[in-house]
Amino acid sequence: MFGPFRATLVDLGGLLWKRPWRMSKPQKYRLRKRMQLVDSNIDIIYQGLAKEGLSCKVIDNLKQNFPKEHEVLPKNKYTVFNKTAKNYRKGVHLVPKWTKKSLRENPEFF
Repeated sequence: MFGPFRATLVDLGGLLWKRPWRMSKPQKYRLRKRMQLVDSNIDIIYQGLAKEGLSCKVIDNLKQNFPKEHEVLPKNKYTVFNKTAKNYRKGVHLVPKWTKKSLRENPEFF
């Protein structure tokens, strides 16, 4: 149908924006690199504060309790807890603004 009343893509086939259900290898690689960059930044800030004889509770907590990239299991690295999902997991790339968040920790006892 042509003209002003033609069907849109949503009307023709469902969702207009389709997202894959799993992450691609380049996405996983970039995620690992971002996590490693965060780890190195935490170390640099901690060392800089220690050199000056200062401390910050937040940085100290991150240094001691925050898991490093190599310590996180792949299951927890690429998926997050979701109570509405079939297996209580969904891909981390389906979380809004997932590149800006640190999603290394899951609920306790999960």
